[in-house]
Amino acid sequence: MSFSETTRARAREIIARYPADRSRSALLPLLHLVQSEEGYVSPAGVEFCAEVLGLNKAQVGAVATFYTMYKRKPTGDYLVSVCTNTMCDVLGGQKVYDTLAEHLGVGHEETTADGKITLEHAECLAACDYGPVMTVNYDFFDNVEPQGALDVVEELRAGGRPMPTRGARLCTLKEMAVQLAGFADERDGAVADGGPGEPSLRGLRLAEQHGVSVPGFDPKTPIRSKAEADRAAAAEKAKAEAAKPAPAPEPAKTAEPAKPEAATGSTAPDVKAPDAKSPQVRTAETRQPDASTPVPDAPGTKMPVDGPAPAPRDARAAEAAGAAANPPAGDGKPAGDAAGAQERNLKEAESGTGADGGDPADASGTGVRK
Repeated sequence: MSFSETTRARAREIIARYPADRSRSALLPLLHLVQSEEGYVSPAGVEFCAEVLGLNKAQVGAVATFYTMYKRKPTGDYLVSVCTNTMCDVLGGQKVYDTLAEHLGVGHEETTADGKITLEHAECLAACDYGPVMTVNYDFFDNVEPQGALDVVEELRAGGRPMPTRGARLCTLKEMAVQLAGFADERDGAVADGGPGEPSLRGLRLAEQHGVSVPGFDPKTPIRSKAEADRAAAAEKAKAEAAKPAPAPEPAKTAEPAKPEAATGSTAPDVKAPDAKSPQVRTAETRQPDASTPVPDAPGTKMPVDGPAPAPRDARAAEAAGAAANPPAGDGKPAGDAAGAQERNLKEAESGTGADGGDPADASGTGVRK
């Protein structure tokens, strides 16, 4: 597939956001970008990302198959995800999913014949306090019930765009992929709808009620642009430099200490102190000492020396003494471990008769078929 010039221009803009030697960091938004044109990440999309980033297709495919937000087959205009994890499941999430699957005639990651709806069950949508929850292209519908979920998908199939419980008005999966690639939603009033949910505000109200706040934080502080923040940081740095005290004068130089051979007459090479050795080397030598590991700089350490091997007769005497000092327990063997009983049972099994001449399968003579 040949991607549009708009997609290629956006790809160049995405790559320009990252340092030249870190361009592969642009891979995640680029995968969303190709998904915004095709509706999924196709082999052509993988090849496109590899081409513009200078990667091979295996590297791109490894990332595209890791994250569930990248779809590997054509997906409907609206991805309906129902949480079936523990909390939502207890509150009825599985029933919501089963109702939708039966009504739409599709299963997990399957799309309706009209191409409108793709259904999936999600392990967690990170909204346990609103459970059971359902998302449509990642926008939330909270506290859903089976009938409410059916109403949402039917409105979507009819061409409508129901309002999520929280967040902006719905858009198609391709439009959402553009936003996930890092571009603003250009629809009129797209971000003017929706609002926070009550459980989300509960913590703020409790903090306000009990006077809990972050020390030194003023919520009315304006958010500065990057240029303003850089100028402020430069001013603070200049102010700190100006406030530094004048450097103290350097002390007078003293004569260098005499070298060992000059002071003592010795010509032996200097040996570094133990602390001068690499910590990794010291750790390895501590954990894995052997006779071939010299440790000249560890005072008091003795090199292991192989002694003479013990004579065979000494080894046999030591083994005999150990056996004599540790007699076996006298509480008998477990039931069924006697050699005589084992031999008798084996003979009876081979002859095909039990101990009482009864059923050949009853080799124990107890009347219980084994």
